[in-house]
Amino acid sequence: MDDQTRTELEAAAFRRLVAHLAERTDVQNIDMMNLSGFCRNCLSRWYQEAAAERGIEMSKDEGRMAVYGMPYDEWKAKYQTEASAEQQAAFVESHKNHG
Repeated sequence: MDDQTRTELEAAAFRRLVAHLAERTDVQNIDMMNLSGFCRNCLSRWYQEAAAERGIEMSKDEGRMAVYGMPYDEWKAKYQTEASAEQQAAFVESHKNHG
């Protein structure tokens, strides 16, 4: 497979992931972090870092807009729920060796 095709496939997979996450607003970022070690915020930061590596200035808010499809504060108000004590404890446990 040539590099251009690989890049196109990777871009398509990224767009599909972002669309999937947009549909699954019931899945909270803390649950994603607890299960997989990354969340929408991580994905938006990676997007912003990729832009920076190419000399493209992108704010944190612009990176989040690319992943959330709306301003982050709007997404939080619409979809984010308060993390339960169990979710918070799982987060602490899953990140013990990452700090």
